[in-house]
Amino acid sequence: MFEKIGEVLIRKGFISEDKLQQALSQNYMDKKVGEVLISLNLLSEDQLVEGLADQAGVDFLKGDQILSAQEEACALVGEDFAKENKLIPILLENDTVLVAMVDPEDIVVMDNLKKSVQGKQVVTRMGGEAAILEAIERMYVKIRKTHEVTDAIGEMEFMADPDAEAKEGGLEVDQEVADSPIVKLVNLMLSEAIKERATDVHLEPEEKETRVRYRVDGVLVETMKIPNANHPAVVSRIKIISKLNIAERRLTQDGRFSIKTTDREVDVRVSILPTVHGEKVVMRLLDKTGFMLDLRNLGFREHELKIFSHWIEQPYGMVIISGPTGSGKSTTLYAALNEIKSMSDNITTVEDPVEYQIGGINQVQVREKIGLTFAAALRSILRQDPDTLLLGEIRDHETADMAIKFALTGHLVFSTLHANDAPTTITRYIDLGIPPFLVGSCLNLVMAQRLVRTICSNCKEERPSTPEDWLSIHEDPDKYSGQPVYHGRGCPVCRNSGFKGRTGIFEILEIRQNIRKMIYESVNQQEIREEAIRAGMVPLRNAGINRVVDGTTTLSEVKRATVEDF
Repeated sequence: MFEKIGEVLIRKGFISEDKLQQALSQNYMDKKVGEVLISLNLLSEDQLVEGLADQAGVDFLKGDQILSAQEEACALVGEDFAKENKLIPILLENDTVLVAMVDPEDIVVMDNLKKSVQGKQVVTRMGGEAAILEAIERMYVKIRKTHEVTDAIGEMEFMADPDAEAKEGGLEVDQEVADSPIVKLVNLMLSEAIKERATDVHLEPEEKETRVRYRVDGVLVETMKIPNANHPAVVSRIKIISKLNIAERRLTQDGRFSIKTTDREVDVRVSILPTVHGEKVVMRLLDKTGFMLDLRNLGFREHELKIFSHWIEQPYGMVIISGPTGSGKSTTLYAALNEIKSMSDNITTVEDPVEYQIGGINQVQVREKIGLTFAAALRSILRQDPDTLLLGEIRDHETADMAIKFALTGHLVFSTLHANDAPTTITRYIDLGIPPFLVGSCLNLVMAQRLVRTICSNCKEERPSTPEDWLSIHEDPDKYSGQPVYHGRGCPVCRNSGFKGRTGIFEILEIRQNIRKMIYESVNQQEIREEAIRAGMVPLRNAGINRVVDGTTTLSEVKRATVEDF
């Protein structure tokens, strides 16, 4: 007797009779019962596929198995054919290829598939449609990139000249060199990185190949692989345009170059690190035209923007922003300077490096090799009649002491510091050797910040939250009863990640009289934190949850970017 899918799912324990009736009562005329159960979060796609496979008497693959498809196997079938027929090759072993299909019993598709795989034996398994389409989108992007790499390199072998040295003014590249495959390959990597809005490009040599990964919205994504034989030539090309020593492969090196096009300018900072398999290269991309330096673009909520704007407009004192590398501290400070600059103020910055060039502001680039350190620049700036100073980073006692002196003598000072949260920033400053009474006298505002990915607006979906959602970040489910949450389904616009772009979350600590008194008395950071929260400070974790509630990001992103408040 034929068993209905609802009965199969109940028999396998995936749903109850009540849940089945709930799905059947929904008015989804164009959806099957399994799709309705998934849309109501009563069933996972893997469970539905297992039920359908049981019903049809065929084998099946789970979503994670489909998403781990081999690039070599996928290359046997064209992308258009795979999308049209909702299938993807998963594994190629000897002369057998394993293929995941939504409908493995479609005879016509099977005949065409056998023709596509060049005579290899085909073994099919049932798979979920969403997992198959996501795997297609992921894998064929990699295949396209790999083909572009192969086309760029061709069949030629390249080796860097071990005796060559970088010239002081850089190397002139003639047309023959400019047309070489290695130059084209490096250009391809950089142009793709800019197009994908990447902030970093990683070239990581391994035993057999070099992996290329882009950091997009704070997460590393593998984009292509380069044959290991070509790695030295690629690194040499990068060294040449960065004016580095191509003959030195044993030491770390740092350099930079710019990319200019008709519509944008991108600064690229290069770091080279010797590893056991060759030199690892990381290129940090800073698109000067890709972001408007406006406080309203950073993710401040209305009341947060009001507090921050109030303190950056004060005539003197210190505003410090803390957070790990890549949390957007410098961008926030640049936006603050852009907000307060005027013809009546002398604003000067000391940075390493100068990331954004802003009109109307005097920006100083630190050059350690010739003695232009943070401290040396600050001593000179004191004689330049400044009103406002931006100090790129407080790194040691000397720069911390100079920043304090600026603030004590009637100047407004902006800076950054590496610390985990706002109260810890105060402790960290004191740990640099600055007396607590000076720190308490100068500080106006301390702000910790993080960046979280924002949900793609093109594929954003709402769903009811469950108690498990809130328990996963140790929040009381009853507090958020009935609160919907949002996620990105995944689409070509966001590369099927469900996210596009990032926004800031902020922990803002105003140094009012009660906090100032606690700093004078060297009270520990936990007591300062508790008092600040009583006074209205929103901790980073709670600030992130607020962005979940308003539909900006997801609970998983908040969990990734912040720690639990104990």
